[in-house]
Formats: sequence, C-alpha cells, structure tokens
Amino acid sequence: MPYWREKQPCVYILASARDGILYIGVTSALVDRMLQHKQGLIEGFTKRYGVRLLVYYEMHETMDAAIKRESNMKAWKRAWKVRLIKQANPEWRDLFDLATSEVFDLPSDFQARSF
Repeated sequence: MPYWREKQPCVYILASARDGILYIGVTSALVDRMLQHKQGLIEGFTKRYGVRLLVYYEMHETMDAAIKRESNMKAWKRAWKVRLIKQANPEWRDLFDLATSEVFDLPSDFQARSF
C-alpha cells in the first residue's frame, strides 16, 4: 500500500489555480481530506474560494511535528510559499486524482527547505 494511503500526519498546500489563492492545512489522512476538499464538503475558506488543487504536501512522523510545520508555513511570506511549490511542483500540477483517489509523488530529489 502506498504510504499516502496510510494514516500519517501531513501538511499540504492547496491552490485555486497556478499562482492563485493558497491554503495550508494539516491532516492525518491525506486521501480522505482531499476527497472532502474536492467534493466541497469542507465549509469555509477553501469552499468559498474554490481552493481545491493539491500542489504540495509533506509527510511527518508525528502530528505534533506536522502541526508545528503548518504553523511555521502559515507565517511565511507568500513568496516563500510560492517558491516552495515551484521547487517541488513547477507546473502546479494537481497532485490528487479524484477519479482514482491517487496522490502523485513529488520529485524524489526534492528537499523541502525553510525560507
């Protein structure tokens, strides 16, 4: 079973479009959370602004670590968030396929950095 199908803490970034509105979230079940976002089941910011493209994610060992990373990333300047996305996903591809519930891998040589 691919690692992203298991319950594992994850920080993720959604976008409305390339260089569009961004949203940073945390979850222990990325596939389930993406299904909720894609189907518009989560009320609030992402539903209101159509922020549904998974453009970045990173797995963490613990939920505490994921929550700390999410908090740090939310405090970043927008330019830093965009740079992180462009380094990992230059085409701003949607990394979640709703038809198959598959999360696509980021490049194997990608190393997330703090800005």
